[in-house]
Amino acid sequence: MNEPLVSVIMPAYNAERYIKESIASVLNQTYQNLELIIVNDCSADKTLEIVESIVEKDKRVVLLNNTTNLGCADSRNRALQVAKGEYIAFCDSDDLWESEKIKKQLNYIKNKNADMVFTAYE
Repeated sequence: MNEPLVSVIMPAYNAERYIKESIASVLNQTYQNLELIIVNDCSADKTLEIVESIVEKDKRVVLLNNTTNLGCADSRNRALQVAKGEYIAFCDSDDLWESEKIKKQLNYIKNKNADMVFTAYE
C-alpha cells in the first residue's frame, strides 16, 4: 500500500532558538512519507547553519533561501510552488508536533472523507 506524500512547509526567520526542535518534531513523526520544505527568510542568526546541517543528514528536508525578506505568507507560497505532496501541512519554526499528528490527521481525512483538517494547540 502506497502512503501519500505529505509536504510540510516551515517558514523560518531568526529561528535559531527553536528550529532544531521544531524540525525534529516533524522528522520524528510516526508517519514517515513526508518532505519538509523550510524557507529561510533572510535570517540574520544561525538559522541557516542549523538547517543546512540537518539537510546534509536527511534527504526529506528541502531548503529554500529567500534573497529578500518576504514574510511568512509569501514564504509559504514559495514553498507551495515546489511541494510534491498530495497533502500540505504548515508548521511554524517554533512549533512542536506530537509524534502521531500526521498519522492521526490522515486517518481522519480517510475515515471522514474530509477535504481538510486542523487541530487545536496548547
